[in-house]
Amino acid sequence: MAIRDLLPEDLPWVHALNQVHAEELSSMSMTAFAEMVGRARYARVIDPEAAFLLAFDQQPTDESPNFQWFKSRCDGFLYIDRVCVDAGARRQGHGATLYTDLFDFCRNAGYKSVTAEVNSDPPNPASDAFHNRQSFHVIGEARLPLRQKTVRYYQALLD
Repeated sequence: MAIRDLLPEDLPWVHALNQVHAEELSSMSMTAFAEMVGRARYARVIDPEAAFLLAFDQQPTDESPNFQWFKSRCDGFLYIDRVCVDAGARRQGHGATLYTDLFDFCRNAGYKSVTAEVNSDPPNPASDAFHNRQSFHVIGEARLPLRQKTVRYYQALLD
């Protein structure tokens, strides 16, 4: 399992994987996706075309209510905007590997915590269970009427 920085030549497969999971991650044009990747503080992939994770310490998009929720309540955090593992690569530890790498990155960079949100309506029980195993705790919830979903807000404190 090879983890590395996301490179420009990875954009087609990473964007395609995002689009396959648009219900959980939100659909984006390739142009908007590439711009978002360019703003990410952490953008890593696992080869071969198995998984990716994008995280931000600044506002990822102008309309991100989830990031704004964390920004108004938390200090010194890195926000996981999206993480995705290809269906054929699941149950191989890719998600945990990306999170371990992200936590190490955050500790080395001086962040106090890592934050993320998970859909609660429509439900995403697999993601809830995964985040619980990764030492995340629920710190809030919000209904996002424009996106027609409810999200649960998670935070993992770093020591």
